[in-house]
Amino acid sequence: MFKFLKEVVAGSGSGLKDFPYTIGEPYASAWGSWTHHRGTSKDDGSPVSIFSLSGSNPQDRHLVAGRNGVKRLRTVRHPNILSFLHSTEAEVPDGPAMKHTIYIVTEPVTPLSEKLKELNLGGTQRDEYFAWGLHQISKAVSFLNNDCKLVHGNVCVTSVVVTQTLDWKLHAFDVLSEFDANNEASNSPMLQFEWLVGTQYKPMELTKSDWVSIRKSPPWAIDSWGLGCLIYELFSGAKLTRTEDLRNTASIPKSLLPDYQRLLSSAPSRRMNPSKLIDNSEFFQNKLVETIQFMEVLNLKDSVEKDSFFRKLPNIAEQLPREIVLKKLLPVLASALEFGSAAAPALVVLLKMGSWLPADQFSAKVLPTIVKLFASNDRAIRVSLLQHIDQFGESLTAQTVDEQVFPHVATGFSDTSAFLRELTLKSMLVLAPKVDEEPAIRTNTTILLGNIANYMNDGTRKRVLINAFTVRALRDTFPPARAAGIMALSVTSSYYEMTEIATRILPNVVVLTFDPDSDVRTKAFQATDQFLQIAKQHHEKLTMGDNSAAEATGIQLKPGNAGLLGWAMSSLTQKGKGSDHGPVSSANASNSQISATSSVTSDNRSSTVAYAPSTSSSLDQTAPASARSSVDGWGEIENDNTQEENGSDKEGWDDVDPFDEKPPPSLLSNIQAAQKRPVAQPKQPVSNSSRLNQPKVPKPEEDPLWGSIAAPAPKNASKSSDIKPSTSHNDDDDLWGSIAAPPPKSAGKPLKPPAAANSDDLWGAIAAPPPSTKARPLASSGRGRGTKPAQPKLGAQRIGRTSSTGM
Repeated sequence: MFKFLKEVVAGSGSGLKDFPYTIGEPYASAWGSWTHHRGTSKDDGSPVSIFSLSGSNPQDRHLVAGRNGVKRLRTVRHPNILSFLHSTEAEVPDGPAMKHTIYIVTEPVTPLSEKLKELNLGGTQRDEYFAWGLHQISKAVSFLNNDCKLVHGNVCVTSVVVTQTLDWKLHAFDVLSEFDANNEASNSPMLQFEWLVGTQYKPMELTKSDWVSIRKSPPWAIDSWGLGCLIYELFSGAKLTRTEDLRNTASIPKSLLPDYQRLLSSAPSRRMNPSKLIDNSEFFQNKLVETIQFMEVLNLKDSVEKDSFFRKLPNIAEQLPREIVLKKLLPVLASALEFGSAAAPALVVLLKMGSWLPADQFSAKVLPTIVKLFASNDRAIRVSLLQHIDQFGESLTAQTVDEQVFPHVATGFSDTSAFLRELTLKSMLVLAPKVDEEPAIRTNTTILLGNIANYMNDGTRKRVLINAFTVRALRDTFPPARAAGIMALSVTSSYYEMTEIATRILPNVVVLTFDPDSDVRTKAFQATDQFLQIAKQHHEKLTMGDNSAAEATGIQLKPGNAGLLGWAMSSLTQKGKGSDHGPVSSANASNSQISATSSVTSDNRSSTVAYAPSTSSSLDQTAPASARSSVDGWGEIENDNTQEENGSDKEGWDDVDPFDEKPPPSLLSNIQAAQKRPVAQPKQPVSNSSRLNQPKVPKPEEDPLWGSIAAPAPKNASKSSDIKPSTSHNDDDDLWGSIAAPPPKSAGKPLKPPAAANSDDLWGAIAAPPPSTKARPLASSGRGRGTKPAQPKLGAQRIGRTSSTGM
């Protein structure tokens, strides 16, 4: 028997010379006479645990029992039993003498008592973790007793170890023996090495060596008593020193107390089966146990159950011990995602848990799983990856992106889902700097993001824009990239709250006012002026007590701002070579800032039109579709025709409510002055040129033409139809149709248009034949109640012309 056991122990190695592991420092505690060492593999440096047992001669009874433990550990396999890796027996010099030593190599584990001190849990979290550990040890003991008909013989705290994922595992199999119930009359020991068990852990029948009674008892009788001893040591926090201490139940949880008492029943036949302990106890019904159990059988759950579970898991994880979440739940979740048993919402939970890890551990434990998920065919997984790419994109190396990530992401550009194509486009902000180190690519990424900002929802804009423009673009080493970042901030100014402008945008922009590059400095000053003007408007609204209006901080974008990103791209793409599309001058950019941030009057409207004809920034200039984009395809996205048709004052950059702009203060005075001037035949060429070059100023009453201050349409249309526009053209919009002011008294004669009127007459194309009697319509207009049938028709044509010309 001894020779056989020695061959079993030494079978996997011929001594320490060929021992493929390095023995490290020992732990403070271990079961029986064993010493528990830390260790590493010589092949790959992976951690292991090494247990050693020494004796003065090969026949030492501790070594004999140790060989039994090695044999049992090699042959018994269960998820909750310590995993065996290697064993050997060798003679080790101990001074002048030689010692015989048995070595067992297992998966890396820590003694339970030391791990509990390290975790230092308390209250509900401690009880939940104890419940999970007892659940695992009970399953191991039940497997030995019920399935294998084996008796462990010494279940206690020292026979339990904890893995790196905080699972509890049973070991110390030196006493392990078969349950011999066939020879009930035999008085021979059933447990050959029961003398290794401390008296305080022995039930009464084992203390008396009543083997006849033991053989008549259930196979779990001795180990159920050991489970009771383990429960006492866990909750009391002290090692059991005498059997009588088991009667002290003050520290035992009330929900576990009935089962604890049944485990320690004086009659062996009445002791609880460990399998019943798992099923019956209320103590094991808690969040931690239920969560881990669900994840262990995740592949058996349907999609509805998975989706519901993973949506609740983030809140549950907040309540569980952080160490258990990171070391137990996180690896299980990563494995479930990698092998396809977890749903897409699990990725959100994985990233949240991963955010609690240090950067190096995140790269080692979470990032490999994320990289593999990019190859998934599950569209929901791909969408979730792109939606949260900003949370892990910084951790990706350029090589990983180039070889493993970008080829899969690029397929999203041709995906049939528009939403996935949009997310793929947005992800380029994070991936582009890692895919291509060319600075022009970084600049173009910033420009692209600014141009597509109006297509993003509010949540995406808040999460992406400021970080992209301030953290990345403004700190770029490439000057055009910094300039593009400033321009992008200016163009998207209406999307930012006042707090963000004051605390995040202005401080980053002001720093660039002394940038080494003069172009960057110029843009920084312009952007500073723009955002300061927003701050001033916010201040004025707060001073006036308009708190609700002050919440909207963005200034409505004008054509001047809309051309900024197109300018930035032109300056980049044409850098170092001549072009017809040169950058906008500082004076023009300054004017555009003024038009975007100040109260607009008729005087400054004419001064803001300073862009070259190749740009599409003027609202009154109707350009073909090919002329509305910049020469390199990175220009503005807004469509002038759409803006004119809808009568909207938005430029396509802004889909949130801007500040309420006050109407021009001189508007009514201009109308009254126009009434008093004599009506003269307009000079058509001059008038037409003026109308084509003058930018339209958005006004509250502009959309629709019958604004909030308009009188009823049918009544006022007849009145406005008899009045010719003056040469000043300050009354571009049909203000006569909305404000019923008395017409000039001397307007009767000029109503008949001269025969020399050319085709450029703005009224000629739509005017009805002049009435035969000129005095009566004027008189009726003076009373404000025109009743001729032809007058409403003329007024309606006036409205249609106004809409088609964009006035």
